[in-house]
Amino acid sequence: MRETPPAPSTIRTLPSWLLGRAAARGRALVADALAAEGLRMWHHVVLSAVADLGPVAQAELGRSVSLDPKDMVGVLNDLQDAGLVERTPDPKDRRKNAVTITDEGRRTVERCARAARRANADLLAPLSEEERTRFTQMLTRVAAVEGTGT
Repeated sequence: MRETPPAPSTIRTLPSWLLGRAAARGRALVADALAAEGLRMWHHVVLSAVADLGPVAQAELGRSVSLDPKDMVGVLNDLQDAGLVERTPDPKDRRKNAVTITDEGRRTVERCARAARRANADLLAPLSEEERTRFTQMLTRVAAVEGTGT
């Protein structure tokens, strides 16, 4: 395995740099865990959102996970082909599609949630249980702060 060269000394201690490195490692661990379950990251995100929101209008679903409508169509096609969601005319507006999770989709969400938790446990393995809890609380606070824009 090839070693990654160290970051330049002026950035290697910046929280933003460290968070980015940790996030990349976390994404890779979760992506591998989801792949073992037959899903990619966006499939898991969308399927989880349908489980939480469904039945949900396709456009609203895309807004809720910040996914471009063209990309949403492809993800939903994959999920529907796998029997994990169903798209039917929205009873509130028959010009739109409502997306509903299937029983198999619910089972898949549960399996993938367990796999993602295991991957995150691997990510945070260097920390004690108390440190993991504190770290997650701190990240939650940092992530909740809205940018001021420049």
